[in-house]
Amino acid sequence: MTPQDITRHSRADTPEVIVVGAGLAGLAAARSLTSAGLDVQVLEASERIGGRMTGHQLDGYRLDHGGQLLNTDFPELARRLDLDGLELRPLAPGALVHSGGRRYRVGDPQLPTARQATSRSPLGSPLEKARLGATLSRLAATPAPKLLARPETSTARALAERGLPLRVVDGFLRPLLTALLSDPALGTSSRVADLVLRGYARGRLALPAAGTSAVPEQLAAGLPPGTVRLGVRVTAIGADGVWTEEHGRLGARAVVLATDARSAAELLPGLRLPDFHPVTTYYHTTAEAPLDEAVLLLDGDRTHGPAPISHSLVLSRVHESYAPAGRALVATTVLGRRAFGTGGPAALEPAVRARLTELYGVSAREWEFLSVRHLPDAVPAMPPPHNLRRPVRVLAGLYVCGDHRDTSSAQGALVSGRRAAEAVLRDLGAARPAEVSQAQAA
Repeated sequence: MTPQDITRHSRADTPEVIVVGAGLAGLAAARSLTSAGLDVQVLEASERIGGRMTGHQLDGYRLDHGGQLLNTDFPELARRLDLDGLELRPLAPGALVHSGGRRYRVGDPQLPTARQATSRSPLGSPLEKARLGATLSRLAATPAPKLLARPETSTARALAERGLPLRVVDGFLRPLLTALLSDPALGTSSRVADLVLRGYARGRLALPAAGTSAVPEQLAAGLPPGTVRLGVRVTAIGADGVWTEEHGRLGARAVVLATDARSAAELLPGLRLPDFHPVTTYYHTTAEAPLDEAVLLLDGDRTHGPAPISHSLVLSRVHESYAPAGRALVATTVLGRRAFGTGGPAALEPAVRARLTELYGVSAREWEFLSVRHLPDAVPAMPPPHNLRRPVRVLAGLYVCGDHRDTSSAQGALVSGRRAAEAVLRDLGAARPAEVSQAQAA
């Protein structure tokens, strides 16, 4: 979608459906609705689309906001997006874990169990390493409904109770799940963690060559010109329209609320407001990349200094366009709530830099600090019991979607947007046979 296709002014016609919010959920809902022949307007309060999956350029560096990784096993990605067009770049298989002063590669689900058992990682005996490989293989082969039928507890408790060797848990599973769930306490539902590990075992972690903002941009590009309106702040909603600061009341036959969870609760009092996992990402640049591959580097030491790192990634190894020629871009994620003080998140940068020296095994003293991005409400928490399919229909004409209605991921946002669109089409009697068949098949 070109800038000319996104309007910043009022339109005289009245749409059939108004979607509030141009994140993944809102854009996915709009795509489904316009495909069914409905006239849709997407109203976005900010001056850019994408929500947490946006990003920006800084002096030739591409900085993704939120640090989200995609997984090639996310089924909704293939349903809703042109993956070839996204040019997904998989990370190197497995992960590097730094723990106890040493770094080792572990957790490549593509390796046969026998090969994992003889790896040089210090996760224990060959038998214990083989159990990790067998666990990942079983998860990959287990249908999702079976995982969702398991007894539900917290991820931390499930890891402690399932009989896996402690060295396997602390040396790989705990740091991996901390990074993928953005939850350092691992209070997330064990069912969600099982789904995440299943996806890890079946697919590959990946990023688009053009950054995470390429995902919402592709969704928006499939909408009719003028569908998305930026800089329009909705102040109140109803089943027959919305009220905006800029243009007063805009009527519609249906309204889909597709904002983040906090904004949704403000517009629709009584809507459940979850807790959140904050995500803080530090961006550094250096002349020489500290690793020669795009591999997830996990900090296996759970508490280390004032700014414990979850994971780090050399983004310029994902694709050369992330950094200017001759430079490397490193993104490092710190999780959890902490008192930044008057200096804000940037005040912790020296501690982050010091730990990066230990993690990468090269001095980060000369690295240039580019920027820091702190998202206090980055990831809606999913403690047990977690409903993976919260209702999207509030009443006839009023619907709500977002990752807070499914799972806190790009997959969950896309699914919730589709579910909301299906509810709208059912209530308006606008679903064509093709759309109904497709919805049932999915």
